[in-house]
Amino acid sequence: MTTLSPAGIDFVTERHLATLSTLGPDGRIHVVPVGFTWHDGLVRIITSGPSQKVANLRREPKATVSQVDGGRWITIAGSARILDDAESVAEAVELYAVRYRQPRVNPLRVAIVIEPETAMGSAGLLS
Repeated sequence: MTTLSPAGIDFVTERHLATLSTLGPDGRIHVVPVGFTWHDGLVRIITSGPSQKVANLRREPKATVSQVDGGRWITIAGSARILDDAESVAEAVELYAVRYRQPRVNPLRVAIVIEPETAMGSAGLLS
């Protein structure tokens, strides 16, 4: 996979929202706004376990996250896993709280972890 440059790492740690794209049950692309974190080369998204995005990923574990800010943009795609163990969810919540804010309590929360396989972005964001 293409790696993020220092400017790319800065960009994915600034406070911006993104979109998560998964494959819906009817074959259409399902796109939703999300907050995500980048840590140790992985993308993490917290969400509720019964959500459509989780159902989509359980069926087809591929996902794409895209973040845009003016002329800067980055898209990261890869294989996704749904983690529901307390330690993984707590780590994802902690990372989210640093980038965005402390999320509300959600006993149904899971963590989506995307292992990047490809990345595209505007000039200077990729190495």
